[in-house]
Amino acid sequence: MMSDMTLLRIGIAVAVSLLLGAIIFFGRGRKPSQGRRVVRGEADADGGRREPTLGEQLAGSWGQGASTGQDELPLKDGGPPASELGKRTLEEFDRIVSLYVAAKAGNHLHGQDIVVAAEKAGLSFGHMDVFHRLVDGKPELGPVFSVANIIKPGSFDLTGIGSMQTPAIAFFLTLPAPLPALDAWDTMLPAAQRMAELLDGVVLDEERNALGRQRIAHIRDELRAYDRQHLAPPLSKPRW
Repeated sequence: MMSDMTLLRIGIAVAVSLLLGAIIFFGRGRKPSQGRRVVRGEADADGGRREPTLGEQLAGSWGQGASTGQDELPLKDGGPPASELGKRTLEEFDRIVSLYVAAKAGNHLHGQDIVVAAEKAGLSFGHMDVFHRLVDGKPELGPVFSVANIIKPGSFDLTGIGSMQTPAIAFFLTLPAPLPALDAWDTMLPAAQRMAELLDGVVLDEERNALGRQRIAHIRDELRAYDRQHLAPPLSKPRW
């Protein structure tokens, strides 16, 4: 008979496809032009474009709609409407870094506790009915990272949050982000650790293994290299 942890890992593995699908649609929007950056939210030629919800985007594979989001958390200090808060400004990304906060064996994370923990970790509820960490004072720059439910359709229905349970939540950072990659990671990791502490859960890496110091150091090295490649000033042209 499989242990509770084995079942949990199987459940998380199945949900990875949901997370990746969400990230793809999250960053790309509807029918983007191939090979160019587009500011999301631009109207189609007929002016009738509407951003689909996370559930609608994944309906083809899951057959389930998204939450209505009618009971969204209030915004603080102004900013974009809740439905736009945390929307990526660029359609393209070239890397995804993910973490999970999972319940301990035999337990679940509860919806109301997730909402409280997210607020204490500095997250805001918004676009796609998920949580986002925004740049302080500049929410229009988009999310530093986002947090989704691993249970279909990936969003958090705040109208029924009191009865919601999930084995884990997924943290995902899409690059490029509003901050350098290493800075974004150094923002996401403490938030995941804080929420794990508040929820009595555990932090797992993208392979659903316990996140250890060696793996953290490896990720930091990779993101430091990413920043060197993407943030380095262009080489000056040689003089002839």
